[in-house]
Amino acid sequence: MSALAQPPVANLVQSVDWLAIAPPTLTAVVGLVVLVADLFVPEARKPLLGWVSVAGLAAAALLLLPLLGHDRSTFCLTGATRACSYTADRFTLVVQFLVLGGALLTALLSITTLKDGNRRYPQGEFWFLLLSSAAGAALLPASRDLATLIVALEVASLPAFALVGIRHGDKRSSEAALKFFLSSVTATAVSLMGVSFVYATTGSLYLTQVADRIQHVDGQLHTLAQTGVVLTLVGFAFKTAAVPFHFWVPDTYVGAPLPVAAYLSVVGKAVGFSGLILVTVVAFPSYADVWGPALAALAALTMTVGNVAALRQQATRAYSAVRLLAWSSVGQAGYLLVPIAAAGYTRDAQKAVGSTVAYALMYAAVNLGAFAVAAAVARTARLNRVSDYRGLYARNPLAALLLAFFLLCLAGLPPGVIGLFAKVTVFSVAVDSGLGWLAVVMAVNVVIALYYYLQWAALLFRAPEGEPARHRLPAPLTAALALTGTLGVVLSGAPQLVLRFAGTGLF
Repeated sequence: MSALAQPPVANLVQSVDWLAIAPPTLTAVVGLVVLVADLFVPEARKPLLGWVSVAGLAAAALLLLPLLGHDRSTFCLTGATRACSYTADRFTLVVQFLVLGGALLTALLSITTLKDGNRRYPQGEFWFLLLSSAAGAALLPASRDLATLIVALEVASLPAFALVGIRHGDKRSSEAALKFFLSSVTATAVSLMGVSFVYATTGSLYLTQVADRIQHVDGQLHTLAQTGVVLTLVGFAFKTAAVPFHFWVPDTYVGAPLPVAAYLSVVGKAVGFSGLILVTVVAFPSYADVWGPALAALAALTMTVGNVAALRQQATRAYSAVRLLAWSSVGQAGYLLVPIAAAGYTRDAQKAVGSTVAYALMYAAVNLGAFAVAAAVARTARLNRVSDYRGLYARNPLAALLLAFFLLCLAGLPPGVIGLFAKVTVFSVAVDSGLGWLAVVMAVNVVIALYYYLQWAALLFRAPEGEPARHRLPAPLTAALALTGTLGVVLSGAPQLVLRFAGTGLF
């Protein structure tokens, strides 16, 4: 049978495992329920939609528990050749936990934001878009064919465009949404071209079949296959905010509602990195000589540009805390790319992938915590400049201590032990894979990042200008701070809860 031969029609009959697809399905169903309920719920009771969304995301996360310890696949071809479109393995469950947990914390932050600016946000549409995007993001790590991957990527992305520009009457928000939309659509178009090239050379979209057939591509089609591999990676590199696909990040984060910026910084990255892992390690392992060096160069460039740009923000008077977090997010993306690049240079690709997943879990917890503190500060300082954090300890000691802890985690300094261990794990994977030069670049960037993280942390404890005013935080915002703070402290006390994923296979 040639590489271009099509499977028999009978093989298109597929089975459905409803338990396996329950988490993203429930998330999508709750989104539809919220959208319909918005038509009938009176204005005074609109906040109930937010709590329904929180409950739906929590229930979807709980549905991951019955799947633990069991690899389940569904939407499978029947017949001699077995290939599945959806697989709930360990990798899938870990990323889905990150996505649904991140969306849950975003929902808690959003309840307060929507209540404070209730005339500027259409609440039903907001919750529908957030849940729809979370459903797509939860679908993506389970996708095992290129078509489902692209569809999941777009389901996660299209609602996010609308969320960025959902604030009525805000020109900056609309501009940010337009820039985000145009950049993402371009990247997706390039990826679709890459997928078409891969399909033309292998005759399949299933990742396992692609991995097998692409090794035996006819010599005349080798260049086409190589081009397809590179182009397919572009869309996922865009989602990770890897340089040079990062230019949308600062303006989008600043223009978006703050909870949406937090969502993009964590869940958006989870989408990009899980997609990158699937297409590189699962679909194109035989082309590691192509994507390995490319991702290593992207990692070095991304962490350097992100950290240097964040450092330069401090030279700007009254620079925005959200813009600083945006550039920090780009820098952190570089660290996350290191283990994926290392997977192209080592036989133990599973361990390398585990390092990225472990780092992503740490980053998600502490970065969402930093955004939660930023949301608390934004209640009294609309511009949310870093200078507004001066003397935060005098106004809100707990928020100041938590932000300092989150910044130390991002910097990789004690008592942020989980951040330190995650960086050491990534550094170790780079060295073990023979990427010593990349480990050196990473070490230099860690030192650069220390400066702006520590400068911000020190500002929290300086004497405030004027009499500090204390403000009571709303319950949802307090809950988000408590959850992220508890998670960060627990993981710093027992980092093996996350880092064990770095030493074992996820697939």
